[in-house]
Amino acid sequence: MAATKKAVLGPLVGAVDQGTSSTRFLVFNSKTAELLSHHQVEIKQEFPREGWVEQDPKEILQSVYECIEKTCEKLGQLNIDISNIKAIGVSNQRETTVVWDKLTGEPLYNAVVWLDLRTQSTVENLSKRIPGNNNFVKSLTGGANGGVHCTDVTNASRTMLFNIHSLEWDKELCEFFEIPMKVLPNVRSSSEIYGLMKAGALEGVPISGCLGDQSAALVGQMCFQDGQAKNTYGTGCFLLCNTGRKCVFSEHGLLTTVAYKLGRDKPVYYALEGSVAIAGAVIRWLRDNLGIIQTSEEIEKLAKEVGTSYGCYFVPAFSGLYAPYWEPSARGIICGLTQFTNKCHIAFAALEAVCFQTREILDAMNRDCGIPLSHLQVDGGMTNNKILMQLQADILYIPVVKPSMPETTALGAAMAAGAAEGVGVWSLEPEDLSAVTMERFEPQINAEESEIRYSTWKKAVMKSMGWVTTQSSESGDPSIFCSLPLGFFIVSSMVMLIGARYISGIP
Repeated sequence: MAATKKAVLGPLVGAVDQGTSSTRFLVFNSKTAELLSHHQVEIKQEFPREGWVEQDPKEILQSVYECIEKTCEKLGQLNIDISNIKAIGVSNQRETTVVWDKLTGEPLYNAVVWLDLRTQSTVENLSKRIPGNNNFVKSLTGGANGGVHCTDVTNASRTMLFNIHSLEWDKELCEFFEIPMKVLPNVRSSSEIYGLMKAGALEGVPISGCLGDQSAALVGQMCFQDGQAKNTYGTGCFLLCNTGRKCVFSEHGLLTTVAYKLGRDKPVYYALEGSVAIAGAVIRWLRDNLGIIQTSEEIEKLAKEVGTSYGCYFVPAFSGLYAPYWEPSARGIICGLTQFTNKCHIAFAALEAVCFQTREILDAMNRDCGIPLSHLQVDGGMTNNKILMQLQADILYIPVVKPSMPETTALGAAMAAGAAEGVGVWSLEPEDLSAVTMERFEPQINAEESEIRYSTWKKAVMKSMGWVTTQSSESGDPSIFCSLPLGFFIVSSMVMLIGARYISGIP
């Protein structure tokens, strides 16, 4: 046992990975990037009305506390001293909004999740005027009792209130959306000491990394060079391509966003992003709404039984279509059904849908960047599904490369935290980065078959559009949240706040 303990001694770094479906706390060895232990808690989603998606902020915060405590217990069982944890990074679901009372720290309403559609009519009304957050750090650093109200540039860039060139809240945008700037958090880099944990097993440990989940995955995949890209398969699916220190604006339905800024005095890097709303969420829907599987892992077994969708196509446009269409009128459809179709074919079609949506944003990325990707780096929980990964290689008709340790989102947050000035336990110099073992999936069908399946998918997508017409928010619930003028992307700036009850701030 003593030898095992020695093998893991040295600086360790923890990472809170608060996603749409679950919260996790993971601990890494900063010298080897080895994952030592973790704990995960699933988060409930509430659907009070059609198109509305909410979560309980207190449940989210409690899940963070629970994951930290349980992980520390597991480390103790492994004879690993938690005093070796030198820093904590935070990665969060972007664009999910929480508004709270600054005096009591109590949320005023449920978290409005990034998948929520209630502001669709508001967005459309605002668009006629245009010529062309939930905050973990505040909660973890003490909340209403002196917590640090801040966020990082990657989260701020997702709010439609932030100038991604000057890296400041934009006065004109805030006035346009009628958002008082005094309610917004201070914007910091993605890697610096924000405050100290105020309570719990890791009291006194600095929180020194903060990244929106997709930026964290880009860092965790070590995509530090211009043109490197990754695709993360979580609740949704997000393809980011590092464009270096220059902003590249898309002509094919992608978003320009801040990739990371790894230090106060370090340069900012940008990315092009393609977003798919429903990826892993379609598996959860098959489990919770249709009941054709009992666990998410069963989807692979069902798909493997048939090895084909038998002409069945599933467009899971539950929240409309994101990139490259940005079509809020779309809704989910399953088409191509026959009497022969069974739940196994639907399961296979659901996995194919994730891959087809990725193909669409990859095509857009290739057109914008001008140089087609020769392979796709992937990560996220769904990448454990080998059927999905093989389907993805077949549909893209390029190799898919998966790291042996798929928790790259948490790894990226840990890297940012460990590399922060004043912590300095994780080197981001290219020669110091640990080599990563990869699993590679090569296309196994011919190009003609791949194109036929893809073209049929696009026919199905066209049939999913135009299913709903916008209803004015005045005819709906009178809640103030029905008139939040921020649309799909008003959420991330506050993501670090839910953790703030756990830390004491550093001036």
